[in-house]
Amino acid sequence: MAAPADEPARIDELRELLHRANRSYYVEADPFMSDTEFDGLLRELIELESRHPGLADPSSPSARVGGGPVEGFENVAHRVRMMSVDNTYSIDDLEAWHERVLRGLDGDTPRFLCDPKIDGVAISLRYESGRLVAAVTRGDGERGDLVTSNVRAIDSVPLVLADGAPEVLEVRGEIYLPDTEFERINRERAEAGEPLFANARNSTAGSLKSLDASVVRARRLRFCAHGRGEVVGFEDVTDHSGFLERIRGLGIPVSDRAVRCAGLPEIVAAVEDFGARRGELGYAIDGMVVRVDDFEQQRRLGETAKAPRWCIAYKYPAEQAETRLREVTWQVGKGGTLTPRATMDPVVVSGTTVRHATLHNIEEIRRKDIRLGDRVVVEKAGEIIPQVVMVREAARTGEERLIDAPVDCPDCGGGVEQEGPKLYCTNPECPAQFRERLKWFVGRGQMDLDGFGDKLIDQLVAAGLVTHFADVFTLDRERLLELERMGETSVENLLAASEQAKSRGLARVLAGLGIRHVGASAARTLARAFPDAAALQAASEQAISELEDFGEITAHSLREYLDTPASREAFDRLRAVGVSLESLEYGDGPDPDAGGSPFSGLTVVLTGTLESFSRSELAERLEGLGAKVTGSVSGRTDLLVAGEQAGSKLEKARSLGVEVWDEARLLEALRPHAD
Repeated sequence: MAAPADEPARIDELRELLHRANRSYYVEADPFMSDTEFDGLLRELIELESRHPGLADPSSPSARVGGGPVEGFENVAHRVRMMSVDNTYSIDDLEAWHERVLRGLDGDTPRFLCDPKIDGVAISLRYESGRLVAAVTRGDGERGDLVTSNVRAIDSVPLVLADGAPEVLEVRGEIYLPDTEFERINRERAEAGEPLFANARNSTAGSLKSLDASVVRARRLRFCAHGRGEVVGFEDVTDHSGFLERIRGLGIPVSDRAVRCAGLPEIVAAVEDFGARRGELGYAIDGMVVRVDDFEQQRRLGETAKAPRWCIAYKYPAEQAETRLREVTWQVGKGGTLTPRATMDPVVVSGTTVRHATLHNIEEIRRKDIRLGDRVVVEKAGEIIPQVVMVREAARTGEERLIDAPVDCPDCGGGVEQEGPKLYCTNPECPAQFRERLKWFVGRGQMDLDGFGDKLIDQLVAAGLVTHFADVFTLDRERLLELERMGETSVENLLAASEQAKSRGLARVLAGLGIRHVGASAARTLARAFPDAAALQAASEQAISELEDFGEITAHSLREYLDTPASREAFDRLRAVGVSLESLEYGDGPDPDAGGSPFSGLTVVLTGTLESFSRSELAERLEGLGAKVTGSVSGRTDLLVAGEQAGSKLEKARSLGVEVWDEARLLEALRPHAD
């Protein structure tokens, strides 16, 4: 141990040594000390720093050990937008992209860089004068959550860069969980009786959003850089491969699998070669990113509203595996929907062990002729949700059994009815329905009660603290403190959130109650037509059916709901605890400043998944610009906004000759009207 007079110098020495050890381990794959030696030196550093608090440094290796839990994350703007990358699933599409690049460069010959696409969580790390000052999640590309305290706890993220760092350096990359760590975490959770994580990516995302950095450190996440944001300096770096080489020299981990290619044949060879070996890496890879290497050529090619034109991600087909179906259970959703869930012999798919998969609905089971005891083929939809895609009929022995539709609800014993391909529990008092409906009620886009996650809802219902929607607004502080993992700060935040949510207004309440056929768009239509819940309750079926986007079926279903004792009780109890049932939108017309908007007076329908907005957020934005957003396509529809995986609404719009916009066209139209 150093003498007291030498301790400040020893602190500097240990910090430099431990930073260098991390670089050698995570970047150069050439460690020069054992884990035991590293841990011993780290303990010595922590002890010395505790005796010299005036020498505290947030970039010290000891900072990874983490301080106390934080209360929340600040949402901040990116200096340079974090764009997504367009996907392709075929070599033909990859060839078409290559042709577009050549046309865009008008005869110039580009070189390309092919880099494996890690299936992790996108992050932007900002270094100033070589020190990590901020870590921000991708968010919506414009803004993300500031998670610096958690990212500091990840050993492979350098806190201090080697000599030669520019004044400002933002690197973009992925935080991910290696397969061995994912298996370790699930093994520990199983031993503790806790539910298992579905996949490594979700575990990573949840870890980064933990309010306690010690959780992040225990998960042993990794980081790998693949892109850049704002850079002040590095003027001599003219291409992406040179940028990766330069930041690697500073101690930032980058992929060692990137391949430079001169043209399409080499690109295709690299994609196909890596596809055959991607399971060897020990972490999830879902594709190969192909980009034009030269920065000036990238600038000339430009970008769309969503993605750069100089870059594309080739996505590999979903990995499949074969196993045996042992059991089918039926789970009850918020609307009473009974969804079949398969239990199978464990099988590894896309790097994770799968025991359960969705069977979608009873008609899908019948269409595929899935039987108990069958050999089935399982894949991950989007490499996330396991599903049974087919049966190996040739492997049948004759002992397989048909899967019967349940006649009683598995949770409450109530009756079951089929509507289209789906089965429904008809008991409105079903406890399973209530739990799922409550999770919907408190969620974003409905009552938006911050902090009321799924696990907390399960706890509240199990403890008998919430038996009705109104109960979330009258929670007892002392009873909440008795729940597992609920401290003073968490309880105060929950109580504040429930108080704030009381003023959301009629549209949010209607959207949150889970009324059949009444989503966010229909709820806003009702709120514009009726001043409060009492007026809606008194409305005739005829009056409701005359509203925009309300036909006879929806009006009849809503009127039936309004006539039930459960409906009247819901409104009465919510009103009694101070929840506002008055409309905030009653009589709203177009925004007076929306006259110059391209959406003014249009009837718009939204479908598919959008990158930049949730549907409810976009609907509110468009209505503020004078549009009328409805839920179904008809002859009165002026415009359909179609995101990814748009379905029957897109087909109907095309058949009716309705104008269709993709997200890029939408963003272009919205840009002049940004706040």
